[in-house]
Amino acid sequence: MVLLTPNSLRRSSSTGTHGLRWENSAMSIYFENRQKQKVDLRRLRASLKKILAELACSDADVSVIFVSDEEIRGLNRKYLARDRATNVISFSMREGEFFDVNPSLLGDIVISVDTALRDAEREGIPLEDEMTYLMIHGVLHLLGYDHERSGRDAAREMEGIQNDLFVRLKGYPLDR
Repeated sequence: MVLLTPNSLRRSSSTGTHGLRWENSAMSIYFENRQKQKVDLRRLRASLKKILAELACSDADVSVIFVSDEEIRGLNRKYLARDRATNVISFSMREGEFFDVNPSLLGDIVISVDTALRDAEREGIPLEDEMTYLMIHGVLHLLGYDHERSGRDAAREMEGIQNDLFVRLKGYPLDR
């Protein structure tokens, strides 16, 4: 599997994108908005901090990049050989030959805001809640959970954790 490094996905603010980094002694969170839809990075950061704390990863380093369907389709095609847009892709830094170089570095989560917006409208929920759900999904992938290749039981386990965590964070279940 080809892995991306956080720096390979990040662009500087001189390219016209909006990126924010929050660091403290326990974690580093990097957000970048590469698409036109306005997203509340501060509120999503608070959600991500809660997700990481709930999953006992409070010391983790992670980046979340918000993109268009066009950009996520390109990443999906290039790295996963799937020529279609998707809602979220995760690039784990805990896999591969050098996974133990920096154990606190989880990896990158890329979210298509276009797809998240359509999914939120279909589900009748706020966009921020949909993106929180996708961040939960992405972090679980970064931690090694897999719903595609690991069999039905592993998929159910991941879905259960994802749904339980969403209820704890947002106070209501999703019908998925």
